[in-house]
Amino acid sequence: MAGTDPSAEAEAVGDADALFVLTAALLTPARFPSVLGDDYPAACAALGLEPYAEGYGLVFGQDGLGARWTVVVDDVSLVAVAISSWDCGMAYDLSPAEHTMVAGLPGWPLAVVTRAPGVPAPHDPEPEEGDPAPLVPPSGDEWGPAQRRLGADEVALQWATWRARVSDVPPPGEQPKGPVGGADPAVGTGTDPALGSGAGVAPDTGAGVTPGVGAGTAPGTGEDPVRAEGAPVAPGGGAVHDPYDGVRRALDELRRYLVEPPPVGRVRSVAGAEGGVRTLRADGPGWSLVARADDMAFVLLDELPGEVLPVARGARLPALLAGLDAMAVRPS
Repeated sequence: MAGTDPSAEAEAVGDADALFVLTAALLTPARFPSVLGDDYPAACAALGLEPYAEGYGLVFGQDGLGARWTVVVDDVSLVAVAISSWDCGMAYDLSPAEHTMVAGLPGWPLAVVTRAPGVPAPHDPEPEEGDPAPLVPPSGDEWGPAQRRLGADEVALQWATWRARVSDVPPPGEQPKGPVGGADPAVGTGTDPALGSGAGVAPDTGAGVTPGVGAGTAPGTGEDPVRAEGAPVAPGGGAVHDPYDGVRRALDELRRYLVEPPPVGRVRSVAGAEGGVRTLRADGPGWSLVARADDMAFVLLDELPGEVLPVARGARLPALLAGLDAMAVRPS
């Protein structure tokens, strides 16, 4: 590992065995790059690793020839300290000992925007017989499970911005004033709105996610976004696809998680910056959920590229979120 000594760095240039560390990430049950999978075992499998409970550290760097490498280490504490220091704007020389290195994988699974000075531009190393294919970050030109999970991460990171745009769902502690989202008073009286207006939730945040689809607002029971008048109908009289079918499916699967726990890391809970309220992240086949334990939720689906679907806090959502928060893995 190349250190911060300029003379040592100069000697490492051109050395294929050297590594200039650029950044790092944790791969643990409670904290892992969601681009790799829906849960911790899946994320480990994507890198050919065993899902040990202690987890790993992922170190991203370039060798002296400029090639990209992901070095897996078992010194999780060292990598965690480095990340915390960098997050606080402090310098930290991350140089894991050689005996802690578990694997060296060509390429990067994440988009790393920095590069090592004095070496060629980042590129994949020349393959040797038996080498795995280089790791590559997901494309920004398509939509799939990795992009969906990254979009959910962005919503969680920018929660306040997304939440502020859902004007027809009251914030925690406030009661709705009259019909929410323009619902018919005769239909909506005595029920909770199940979803926010499709007029838009937030501007594009750069993660490929866009305002919610124009599904309209329909009253329902609990958190289930079900239209009281039945399935939506197209102008010509035929039934059209209800974008909230996928949301209902995700909520049903989340309830099953409370009965039969999913693989570890499928549901995670982290402390928020606002009053210690926790943010939930949950994933499943074809969907991702972001929620605040005391508030509403957002769902992203593989079948709806870039869309973020709001789910209001009704009669059933609070208990569901409380149960998920209780079972979720949390960073130590």
